[in-house]
Amino acid sequence: MIGFDSHPDSFTAATIEGSTPVSARVIKTFNKVPMGQLESWARKHTTPLDTIVLEASGNSFHIVRILESIGRKALVLESYWMGKLKEAHANNDKISAIRIGKAFLAGTAKVVWVPDLKTQERRDWFHAKYRAVKRTTQTNNRIKSYLSDNGVRLQRKSLKTLKNAVSTAKDWTPRQTQVLEGMFMEMEHAQEQRNHWKSLMAQEVLEDPLMLSMVRLCGIRDGVAFALGALIGDINRFATHKKLVAYIGLNPAFDDSGNNKWEGGIGGHGRADLRALLIESAQSILRSKKHPLAIWGRKLMARKSSLKLAVAAIARKLTVAIWYLMKGRWIPFEELDSKISAKIGKIITNVGKQKLKELGKTRKDWRERAFKTLKNGRTYVLYPHRKYIPQPEADPGPRRTALAQEYGIE
Repeated sequence: MIGFDSHPDSFTAATIEGSTPVSARVIKTFNKVPMGQLESWARKHTTPLDTIVLEASGNSFHIVRILESIGRKALVLESYWMGKLKEAHANNDKISAIRIGKAFLAGTAKVVWVPDLKTQERRDWFHAKYRAVKRTTQTNNRIKSYLSDNGVRLQRKSLKTLKNAVSTAKDWTPRQTQVLEGMFMEMEHAQEQRNHWKSLMAQEVLEDPLMLSMVRLCGIRDGVAFALGALIGDINRFATHKKLVAYIGLNPAFDDSGNNKWEGGIGGHGRADLRALLIESAQSILRSKKHPLAIWGRKLMARKSSLKLAVAAIARKLTVAIWYLMKGRWIPFEELDSKISAKIGKIITNVGKQKLKELGKTRKDWRERAFKTLKNGRTYVLYPHRKYIPQPEADPGPRRTALAQEYGIE
């Protein structure tokens, strides 16, 4: 076992021998080795049978990829749990490296999944889009606040019409005009970045069969489909749909100890970014009038007298459907109905006219390509390990709605 404490320019490693934290013995430590010597150090002082463990940090995934490229096994431990083990009275790189190795031997530290390079790049896109959206909202609120401070209240408008409306709202002084021009420059830049990432994500969804297949589900379009592909990554790392639900954080928290029992909501654990997107998708499903899942959600809301509970329950069902669809346990795509056609049209719109012109493709070309991708891009297998055994006919009683039927697939 090699405990590994990494920094941007150097690393410290501790070679530990033993199977438990109590029996573990520190054989040797390497203190503040330059990061440029990582590959040569690993070849000289480690073997393919060793396990190198390091705490999640800014460059931990990069280090793991370097070590894996030379045949070394490396694992990343969640930084939240490692931080709880940190001693306040004494700490240095050597102590940290030993602590990381012993924490893994104790079995209490969670191992972080290291995404492949393509998934990592998609995550970088997702976070860049999120920051652009956040900046757009911030600049818009600053403009509203400034206008309100000067007694101007305007209805929601596009950026171009807003600038014209602001300029004619009152007689601004030269200094006030300069302030407004600076704010509008910030908003234009933020919106330009937002549209840039939106266009790239739409293209990625149209070209990737797995992400494009997500639009078959009600409530999911290019934004959510891209987020699912970027943040979930390899669906095979979730053995069951319950594990995916727990990863996103749509399973309720509870505490049942002794005579006390407590059940809480869905906040405080899981991926908050992905959970928020699926909650938005669930809200859009609930607004549907004829969708089976929306009808089920409204019945649940009437029975429980809680809108939030119904939305969370729909989001959980949507997550289960996502797991089955990403695993390929779904019926094949046969025809392009009006709803999916409308979704694809909106995704192509998000690509942007200028980008379509640069790529030399028309909307018709993208639509035909998307239809072919939906039809032939993926292989679907329904219950590959189950065999059909005819059962004697009997009164079935009330039947449960199949998952595919809830989403209007069959």
